Amino acid sequence: MKLKKLIKDIESDYLKLDLPLFKIGNIVSIDVLIQEGNKKRIQSYSGKIISQHLAGLNSTITVRRLSKGIGIERIFPIHSPDIKSINLIEK
Repeated sequence: MKLKKLIKDIESDYLKLDLPLFKIGNIVSIDVLIQEGNKKRIQSYSGKIISQHLAGLNSTITVRRLSKGIGIERIFPIHSPDIKSINLIEK
């Protein structure tokens, strides 16, 4: 029991508390930090949430978008430091 409390205490420092409430079917825009060599830049990824896995610090969402007629799915860990912002576009 003490181990679970210790893990929750450590994870609570890394949880993002300013996330919008989103559900499956919402359209979101996610700004992701991309590192190419020595340069860092922010890339925006927009699409519809098709799945959501709620597991504390390991929570993820799967976002699907169409690119040139082909469906692209990407899984984002929502508490990752590489995720700069998640904006809710449409409910």
